[in-house]
Amino acid sequence: MSVPKDLVRENPGIGEWNVIHAYRGSIAHGMYIPNNDPLSIDDKDTIGICVPDKEYYLGLKTFHSQGTQEIKRDEWDIVVYEMKKGISLLKQGNPNVLSLLWVSPKNYIHITETGKRLVENRNLFVGKHVYRSFTGYAYSQLHRMENFTFQGYMGSKRKKIVEQFGYDTKNAAHLIRLLRMGIEFLTDGELYVERQDAPQLLDIKRGLWTLEQVKDESDRLFKLSEESFVRSSLPVKPDYEAINKLCVELVESTLVQYAWKEIQ
Repeated sequence: MSVPKDLVRENPGIGEWNVIHAYRGSIAHGMYIPNNDPLSIDDKDTIGICVPDKEYYLGLKTFHSQGTQEIKRDEWDIVVYEMKKGISLLKQGNPNVLSLLWVSPKNYIHITETGKRLVENRNLFVGKHVYRSFTGYAYSQLHRMENFTFQGYMGSKRKKIVEQFGYDTKNAAHLIRLLRMGIEFLTDGELYVERQDAPQLLDIKRGLWTLEQVKDESDRLFKLSEESFVRSSLPVKPDYEAINKLCVELVESTLVQYAWKEIQ
């Protein structure tokens, strides 16, 4: 399983400008169901951060839509952020972007020295503020679980699964996973991306839990999330100045590397 070479060649955000690129979603969580399985509705999701050329920082060029590029082809669903945008999302506690810094080493597709420095400084983004992000994303999954939208590569297949089980089992699995990850993060200050509870989450995803079981567990976890937030010893919010300094250093050092390559 690897990103098609022509996509990498045609998109410098996952090619020459990329500093960190990893699998996210079901692959990173250990919950991927191969597309030859009748119950598979999984994309191959990846996420990355890049540092474009100096014209994007010193001139008027912008990296795609507000610093974000989405690349979709068949089952591949790739999101790339320009460094400033990526760090801004990390600072906000975005669960999907935070996972980039805590994935299992085997799930990094590409990582440079700049990317490694970002991972080494991941504790800068740890704080109680993540409570709102994780519970917010969880509420979104709860809403989508029963208010169906069938879009994208697996839209028609997903519709059949909802008709079979009476609710969106993939959203249900995401709901439970997000709440558990948020509770763990508030407690330990660590994001456990590769899930030890993957077998149980896969059971949910395969429709082996009733809708009532999912709702009961989510109710319990929402309450536990609030309690974990109150008890958490993490900083209330990240150190903005330290994060800003890191962003400057990472962009600046990468641009220097580009300049050095040009003169060699």
